[in-house]
Amino acid sequence: MSDAKDEVHGATSVTVRSDSVTASVTLAGAHIAPVVFTSGSASADPYSLAPWHPGEIPGVGPLLDILRGDFFCLPFGPQPDGPAHGEPASGEWALSSSSEQAVTLHLGAGDSGGSFDKTVSVRDGQTVLYQEIVIRGLSGAFNYGTHPILDFSRQSPASARISTSPMRWSSVYPGVFSDPTIGETQILRPGATFDSLEAIPLEAGGSLDISRYPTPPGHEDLVMLVNDVDAGPIGWSAAVFNGFVWFSLKDITSFPATLLWISNGGRTQPPWSGRFTGRMGIEDVHSHFHDGLLAARSRPLLDLGISTAREFDAATPVSLRTVQGVAFTPDGFGRVVTIETDVPGRITLTDEAGTAVTTDVNWEFALEHR
Repeated sequence: MSDAKDEVHGATSVTVRSDSVTASVTLAGAHIAPVVFTSGSASADPYSLAPWHPGEIPGVGPLLDILRGDFFCLPFGPQPDGPAHGEPASGEWALSSSSEQAVTLHLGAGDSGGSFDKTVSVRDGQTVLYQEIVIRGLSGAFNYGTHPILDFSRQSPASARISTSPMRWSSVYPGVFSDPTIGETQILRPGATFDSLEAIPLEAGGSLDISRYPTPPGHEDLVMLVNDVDAGPIGWSAAVFNGFVWFSLKDITSFPATLLWISNGGRTQPPWSGRFTGRMGIEDVHSHFHDGLLAARSRPLLDLGISTAREFDAATPVSLRTVQGVAFTPDGFGRVVTIETDVPGRITLTDEAGTAVTTDVNWEFALEHR
């Protein structure tokens, strides 16, 4: 086992590499970033790094201190006796095994009582990041989710395109997501339901097109999108940047919803200080927004047939798998309307103009735990 560790953006990290991906994973919180994808002379680094370094701002908790890229949360949001987003998002993981193309980290979580093994791997010839979380010894109902944060701050206004697989229910967070008493601003209408990312109701009237990002800075908002089970077992999200599209693939039985955390300069208090702009979390979850453990257990969307927490049995391990990656695109490639998984080991992404790009992805990985 290789145990080489490096300081990456101020955090002790381990790195996996293939001929087309380099990804660093922090030991604190197991956050993944930076991730650089390459194909020939083209490269992409879509994941966010906070504009501060760990230890730079006094009083910042470990989650925000490290904040970057993607990380796993259980529970998702606050809990009565433990840190927000759970110990997996901020605790110190131990290195179990590592090779050039894969690393496994281990965490025994005191808050939930569960044992977590997280494997991050890459493969030659694929611009893809594979993740598996194996949970053991956990008992009871818990909510959870991934937390990939993408950085659109280098994109021209409204030039990136955001889309997802079909959804059966979509809503703005129903309460106060951004608290004006501490210098936060939200602009979407709380609790408003909608059918398209292109027209989300605004509190002041009218609507906002979140499918085109970045929006004008100065707001912090949250929306929840619940997958349509009739669209098939794999759900997807896509974000089109200049020259490439980032995508994520998931099993919708494990992750029945996606949150869009629109973080665009709407927080002026430290550590944000109005400088966390043009970011968006595209987070696959089994949760009720970010409301945390008790809210998820209360099953607030039961009347809609939407699950917000999963029952775990301590005697039965659970594997949660996700696939994230990029496909390099021709000039003018637009909003993704379909991601087809009809060919083993390959996906085809088609935009609104009918332009298609294919890329090698073992999409079956997302379903192999069944």
